[in-house]
Amino acid sequence: MEYAKPYLFIRAFAFLPSLVSLIGFSAFRGVLDTVTPMKISASANLLNVIVDPILIFTMGMGVSGAALATVGAEVFSAILFMYFMLKRKLIRWSKLLKLPSWQTLQPLLKGGAALQLRNVALNLTFLAVTRVTQTIDDTGVAAAAHAMALQTFQIGGIVLLALSVVSQIMIPNEMVEKTDPITGKKSGGILATKAVVNRLMSWGFLLGGILGALQLALLPLLQKSSPLIEVREAALMPSILASVYQLMNGLVFIGEGVMVGCGSFLQLSVSTMVATAGTIIALNTLPQKYGLTGVWMGFGVFNSLRLLGVWIHQTYGPLAKRNLPTASS
Repeated sequence: MEYAKPYLFIRAFAFLPSLVSLIGFSAFRGVLDTVTPMKISASANLLNVIVDPILIFTMGMGVSGAALATVGAEVFSAILFMYFMLKRKLIRWSKLLKLPSWQTLQPLLKGGAALQLRNVALNLTFLAVTRVTQTIDDTGVAAAAHAMALQTFQIGGIVLLALSVVSQIMIPNEMVEKTDPITGKKSGGILATKAVVNRLMSWGFLLGGILGALQLALLPLLQKSSPLIEVREAALMPSILASVYQLMNGLVFIGEGVMVGCGSFLQLSVSTMVATAGTIIALNTLPQKYGLTGVWMGFGVFNSLRLLGVWIHQTYGPLAKRNLPTASS
């Protein structure tokens, strides 16, 4: 608490700048511009990297210096996002200083509330996993092995999560039917969107398999990240499970991105809540018998139930086969 309290107090001042940056990232993503947010994020992170050691060591501020550097980077990021959004006419000062109408605010509040519900479910899952992992033993071996397994998972997980964001961008853009003003050729629409979804899901499954195989191939190298034999042995099976799960994760992450793109926020939240309930039940039984491997089996339950939610959405949702127009229509 001695270090946490000053850090959290200073970091609290980054709440508003972080919110501005998040909105800015979403705005540029909505117009299919992912390069500008990448440049802004890279610039802000570079500033953080430069200022961090100066405040922490040169000025002797310690943990408070780290928090202050992060707040400075967040403010810098927010300023850049505001500048480029104004330049691209994505926002106007006159609108910023005006209260939105209820008609404009209502869909935002509904979607936002549903997604916040999902975030709560996700946080509950990860908190439960952390709590169970820390109670497996008093030596810290399970916690260290769990961290190694997470490192294995992140090799492919980051790529697959990025594909989820791609699907969130592509689906709503493809749903809008467009006509080329020169050729008169039409593109987009629900049939084209369904084709994009099928293609994305295929890529998700394929990449999941490739990345899972890559993780398994790199496993001997990752095992060397700990000098303790007991940690390496405890991390082996969870790391193998983390690799195998990538086959499923490719479908889950992209499928949930499709749900966001379709605006199926409530269904996504309910699916995540059901998955969280199933995971908590699994965590109360499996680790008692299988230890840390049981925790990662709980992850398998979590993503299996999420995959079931994706299947339900694609079978009965807005892009289900029965909702698609026929060739004659």
